[in-house]
Amino acid sequence: MISQNSKNENPQNQFSIALKELGIGKLLRKSNITKSCGVSAYEVFQFLLLLVFQGKNLFRFLNSKYKDMAVSKNTYYRFLNETSYNWSRFLLLLAVRATTAFNSLTRPERVKVLILDDSVIKRNRSKTVELLARVYDHVEHRCQKGFTLLTLGWSDGYSFIPTGFNMLSSTEKINRYNEVCSDIDHRTSGFRFRKESMMHNGCRSSSDKECIERRCRSGLCPHGHLVHHGANDQRDP
Repeated sequence: MISQNSKNENPQNQFSIALKELGIGKLLRKSNITKSCGVSAYEVFQFLLLLVFQGKNLFRFLNSKYKDMAVSKNTYYRFLNETSYNWSRFLLLLAVRATTAFNSLTRPERVKVLILDDSVIKRNRSKTVELLARVYDHVEHRCQKGFTLLTLGWSDGYSFIPTGFNMLSSTEKINRYNEVCSDIDHRTSGFRFRKESMMHNGCRSSSDKECIERRCRSGLCPHGHLVHHGANDQRDP
């Protein structure tokens, strides 16, 4: 969608066109990702996403000679830390939009599947991250300091599109280095995601099943195939 062949075109303009084609602004509003004043949530999101595609770091960019191109750093950090934003819903809506576009480019008989993957995200140098825990890595066969990243994605055998994810902590308090921040509103999406990250195995299985069924109802997996990929399971050490 973003051309990589022309070096004369402004990549930011190409990026803006791609976001408009996907209707990102509308998807953000549907996911309660809005701002009441100042620069719009769409502009903040576009800037942060463009940094990722350009391989740039937000902290270093805000302290570079190009910092005048950005707004206040507090605007970006408040945006990233806002717990009322429903990023899970946004990702699902975006996945539906993207897979619909892909389906129009492939044959109807091509099999589509949902892929469930779990991998350990190491955070060995972290100290104050919320819900940081000791999780068991079945690849290296030892405990790691970090999280288990559970990802559910759509694939047609050629492309892969993430449709949902959760950073799983430990179910046992003794294995968690830090707990949830006490000032987070329990009614927000952010608190619900944190609560789900500490579910025991049975609840996680039910949550995974519900998540998969929700995405199938959205039309992401019309053939009803599920593939589990990854060496890690959801057990605590």
